Amino acid sequence: MDKRIKLRTLLIGGLVTLFFLVIIGKVFWLQIVQGSFWEAYGKDNYWSRNQPIPAVRGEITDRNGDALAINAPAYTVALQPKVILKYGLEDEVAGGLSKLLNKPESEIKSLIHSKSKKGETLDQVEVRNEGWKIDQELKDKVNAFSEQIKKDHKPKKLAESGITFIADEKRYYPKLTLAAHILGYTNREGTAITGLEKKYDNLLHGVDGSIKYESDRKGVKLTKAEEVYKAPKDGSNIKLTIDDTIQYYIEGAMKEAFAKLKPISMTVIAADPNTMEILGMANMPTFDPNEYWKEEYKNNFRNHALASTYEPGSTFKIVTLAGAVQEGLFNPNATYMSGHIKIPGYKTPLYDVKHEGWGPLTYLQGVKHSSNVAFVKLGYEMLGKERLLNYIKSFGFGQKTGIELSGEAKGIVNPQRDIEYATTTYGHGITVTPIQQVAAVAAVANGGKLLEPHIIKEIDPPAGAPVITQPKVVRQVISPDKAKEVGSYLEQVVSDQKIGTGRHAYIPGYRVAGKTGTAVKPKTNGEAGYDYTKQVVSFIGYAPVNDPKILVLVVIDEPQDSDLGGGTAAAPVFKKIVSQTLEYMGVPKSNVAADEPSETGTAAPDLKGMQLSNAKSSLTKKGISFETLGKGSKVISQYPKAGTMMSSAQRVFLLTEESKSMEVPNLTGVSLRDAMEILTLMQVSVSVDGEGYVVSQKVTKTGGKRSVLLTLQPPAIQANNTDSNTRNQSDKKTEGD
Repeated sequence: MDKRIKLRTLLIGGLVTLFFLVIIGKVFWLQIVQGSFWEAYGKDNYWSRNQPIPAVRGEITDRNGDALAINAPAYTVALQPKVILKYGLEDEVAGGLSKLLNKPESEIKSLIHSKSKKGETLDQVEVRNEGWKIDQELKDKVNAFSEQIKKDHKPKKLAESGITFIADEKRYYPKLTLAAHILGYTNREGTAITGLEKKYDNLLHGVDGSIKYESDRKGVKLTKAEEVYKAPKDGSNIKLTIDDTIQYYIEGAMKEAFAKLKPISMTVIAADPNTMEILGMANMPTFDPNEYWKEEYKNNFRNHALASTYEPGSTFKIVTLAGAVQEGLFNPNATYMSGHIKIPGYKTPLYDVKHEGWGPLTYLQGVKHSSNVAFVKLGYEMLGKERLLNYIKSFGFGQKTGIELSGEAKGIVNPQRDIEYATTTYGHGITVTPIQQVAAVAAVANGGKLLEPHIIKEIDPPAGAPVITQPKVVRQVISPDKAKEVGSYLEQVVSDQKIGTGRHAYIPGYRVAGKTGTAVKPKTNGEAGYDYTKQVVSFIGYAPVNDPKILVLVVIDEPQDSDLGGGTAAAPVFKKIVSQTLEYMGVPKSNVAADEPSETGTAAPDLKGMQLSNAKSSLTKKGISFETLGKGSKVISQYPKAGTMMSSAQRVFLLTEESKSMEVPNLTGVSLRDAMEILTLMQVSVSVDGEGYVVSQKVTKTGGKRSVLLTLQPPAIQANNTDSNTRNQSDKKTEGD
């Protein structure tokens, strides 16, 4: 018996010892052999926390530093279901928030009753999407509602209403729809979706940082735990070339025209032709990037300025004209027969917009009328197919411009048959993008240089020097003197108020060059040919001709009235934008044609330094009216300046003595523009009462300085109604663009 007890005791003791040995071995294995592995595993998975620190997204501004895309405080509305259910506030909270957030009451109640995976009532739940990242104004309204709940239930001594907020940040576009297609937008998660936001997301976003620390199971940081901090690198700020004031002018003129013409879409691009900096770019219809999710915006995100292609029509004739002038083939006084022209091998002739034509025309008249026949003869017959195609490609068509925006198209330039080369001369049978058109015509305006368009002026990183974009010359397309010659012909398209198709773009006080365009759209039902009830009308031009400051393209897709052409639909939009912009830029009106345009103009002769008697004699022989300022015998200066185009009604003022001692001349009958130029020349301050032409003047002197009060009245209207009505009809039917 004792022996058995001893054996059992030994067996049990041995098992216990073995058990402890196994435990000790396992502890040794885990603590010593695999200690470093399990320590790292525990840090990574249980008691080590890695908290991200978001980088601050860079801002986007216009060329003057005005904010276009910034980071703004945002607030997400959150519900506290336990509190709401405890105090019986479900109906009150759901009803009030439904009205404020425009979210169905049933969905809010569903959030209040939402459960965790374990079936427990949640402590907090966010109200998405209507209550997600709301602005300060709406947050204040929700907060006022929350406070009212607590006030109404004062007997219950509510410390909480069941409504709270989570502080956050969101992308905000303070100018709303302004420049929306340039900027693009980021969604509520902060992901860049379109525009510059997406194209330069890496630069704008920066690099997020983090903080790594040890904590207990509840996430509370341990007091003496190791901490690893990685600082975030904030995003770069981007300054654009656009001017938000010019952008405002553009979008204002577009809204007015869009409401009147009711087209499918409109596109406008404004640029400085000397640098190809984009000063403004807009499309209609547009969208508000702050509310990109709205149903009304779902089809409005395409940036037609660079992503859409179209047959340009007669604005493309500028390329044909430039090639002919460069090759010495354009003789403005040579004549041809307008109306139609036959291409060898094809039975059907090509026609002018006025099929019967205008009879024999000079080639300059053909440019003014926008005669298709004239350009077929210039481009197809004189230049020839090979040289024509070379100039088209040299001006940048058929290839991307390289502007810093996504989605740019190339267009199609691939004439094969003779008839295709012939129609290409006047902009049919090829497709282009608006930005290509702007870059090409800018080459005429700036002296023949094709420049790469750009919309980013400066990239400013948080550390380091800013990166400033410089103008980039792609190639010299035509010579400076030939470019100037082309510009002089395009100016007459606008200034000739009898036959110039661009006459509606004329701006009193400025010399404007431009060209209209009307392209009938191809049929879309699988049939060959064109649908003459649908067309794209456009106008492109620049001003002032002698020193271009701005170039603008206006494209209108399918205006409701299919009889309208580029001259009557697009040119007035150009006129409004450019006249406002030149005034905003402070561009003087000294180097301009007269207030009343005429078919032909006379250049003011250079009279400075001449004896007064000789100057008078020269002006008299040329039939130019003049007035002498001062009592000297020699011309010190003159207005208008030498070379300025003048109308037959305009006078030349000859300054013959120092302006400070000279008497103020009689300005009765002079236009305000001329009066201002003369008095500015004399260093006399001016105040104006009324508008039109000077009818009286009053000179006063204060503190040794003279000032003049000019009283103005508009001229008497002597228009012939019949002529006016006839012109309105001809504008619609025979613009020739």
